[in-house]
Amino acid sequence: MPKHLVELQKHIHEWISLHREESTDFLRKLVSMPSTQGNEQRAQFLIADKLLELALEVELWEPDGEALASHPYFCSPRNHFTGSPNVVGVWKGVGGGRSLLLNGHMDVVPEGNRAQWHDDPWSGQVVDGKLYGRGATDMKGGNVSLLIAIEAVQSLGIQLKGDVIFESVIEEESGGAGTLAAIVKGYKADAALIPEPTNMRIFPKQQGSMWFRIEVKGRSAHGGTRYEGVSAIEKSIAVIEHIRALEVERNARITDPLYANNPIPIPINIGVIQGGNWPSSVSDTVKLEGRMGVAPEETLDGAKEEMLRWIARLSEKDPWFKAHPPSVEWFGAQWVPGSVDPEHAFMQVLMQQFRAVKQVEPVIEASPWGTDGGLLTQVGDTPCIVFGPGITQVAHYPNEYIEMEHVFESAEIIALTIIQWCGLDEAEA
Repeated sequence: MPKHLVELQKHIHEWISLHREESTDFLRKLVSMPSTQGNEQRAQFLIADKLLELALEVELWEPDGEALASHPYFCSPRNHFTGSPNVVGVWKGVGGGRSLLLNGHMDVVPEGNRAQWHDDPWSGQVVDGKLYGRGATDMKGGNVSLLIAIEAVQSLGIQLKGDVIFESVIEEESGGAGTLAAIVKGYKADAALIPEPTNMRIFPKQQGSMWFRIEVKGRSAHGGTRYEGVSAIEKSIAVIEHIRALEVERNARITDPLYANNPIPIPINIGVIQGGNWPSSVSDTVKLEGRMGVAPEETLDGAKEEMLRWIARLSEKDPWFKAHPPSVEWFGAQWVPGSVDPEHAFMQVLMQQFRAVKQVEPVIEASPWGTDGGLLTQVGDTPCIVFGPGITQVAHYPNEYIEMEHVFESAEIIALTIIQWCGLDEAEA
């Protein structure tokens, strides 16, 4: 590493170390604001104030759900976003460099059963270096890493060539309407980074997913003469087994080494079963709801078509399904898959800075879940890498937490990546 870059890294490391308490307090404040769907405004105002403090050009707006609803990639349980603003801050470069988009979501899932929490779900309490609270790891800790990185680079008093765009968006947990709204507004860059909880692994690829509902039909009869009816519950067992076979077939095609440590790269999960209405009646209808994983290089439409063809083959196994085919409906959330070549220039820069900070080789894998990165890559024409602090195992769980050391390490890596990717003004180099 050139001498001047070594000096920059040293300064950034020292600045982050000196501001640990201040950064921790900011994350505690952010976690203490319950930014569940429809309640993001207070936390977003805090982010906007921070961006203004950093002298970024700030835009805050509530997405127009009715206008977005006609977009082919729009997905949300609502189309009115009152009280749920997006926030974007732009740090303009002097020109001649590559731009970088830093994207994080502010919406968090509900806290769930409070009795399962050791403390208030919104406490932000720090114990043994871990900050607890809903959203700490998914993904307010990552958002704060981005802000620390920007401020650390600014503390150097340097000028970047390329623009840095920071986005704090809504609706990621429901399918990405916030990021889509930012794309539609024109926010794009030469590369993007999302600091979701990867446990400090780097994900150039991520699976997509979508929700489906299958209705299985039977024929009602009295339970005392159940042989005169056809149980939709029993038929649904055959449907579930058939779907399991599809999962096996689809995953057998996954040979990407980035999925080597994942036993089921693109799962098909049945999460809801509803059927029957009376114990003494043969059930005539069962509804199955689930999530279908989509491979990084696959399209949502392609996966849908395969599911439809597969369900149609049920008639080959049971003549009942020929006359009474199950119906398939796609509803609710979806996440677009994304794939960036591991040899992409941004990937190489990020890996280089990881090595400089951690002094070990980064672990490169494919994401086991979807993020807004697929939208950025496929719809926003902004190749997106996912890398950040926090672990998936505690996301959405009681007693969610994030290790603050990883927040600071991520911030240092991202700060160096900003400098290397966007470039220094010649006068500063």
